[in-house]
Amino acid sequence: MILGKNGAPDHHVVLLPGDAQDVTWAAAREWAAFSGGELPTRRELSLLFANLREQFHRVWYWSSEPSEARSQLVWGQNFTSGIQTMYGRPFHGRARAIRRVADE
Repeated sequence: MILGKNGAPDHHVVLLPGDAQDVTWAAAREWAAFSGGELPTRRELSLLFANLREQFHRVWYWSSEPSEARSQLVWGQNFTSGIQTMYGRPFHGRARAIRRVADE
């Protein structure tokens, strides 16, 4: 469950099966869409690290969020340390797809 800005429940995050390896950010986004989902946000990656860490390889994964300050960089999550950092869009990393289900 992800909370909205006002602290109320907003949506559930469903981790889809499979992952993409050695993909640029653009390829990761295409792969996630082809898988029926999308890349998780930074907040969603944090939640996945806290609750489903064992479902991930102990490596770095793309998020859906470009840096606000430097558009050529994109945020990602390290599933070994939990650190979030930015990499250039051409960097080759891993990706997982999620589906968002609205809280009703």
